[in-house]
Amino acid sequence: MKKTDLLIGVFIGIIASIIGSYVFIELLTEYNFIEGVKILRFQGKLGKIISLGSVLNIIVFFLLLKFNKELIARGVILGTILLAIITLLI
Repeated sequence: MKKTDLLIGVFIGIIASIIGSYVFIELLTEYNFIEGVKILRFQGKLGKIISLGSVLNIIVFFLLLKFNKELIARGVILGTILLAIITLLI
């Protein structure tokens, strides 16, 4: 078991969630990304946006499983769990 594969998966999971949140804010709100994050955090909706952005992790997870990268896929799940904990704390 390579620990670097697991860390790569965590990194990929967090980056995929950030990209998903970026796409959601840019396409479905009238704000740009930085302004949207500030406003949504003030409104108390940032946790919901992070959760919606994590939907992209499902696609990444199944793509990694298709290419037989199970350890990296586990890291993506671990990254999603870390983001869920962060979302609870926000």
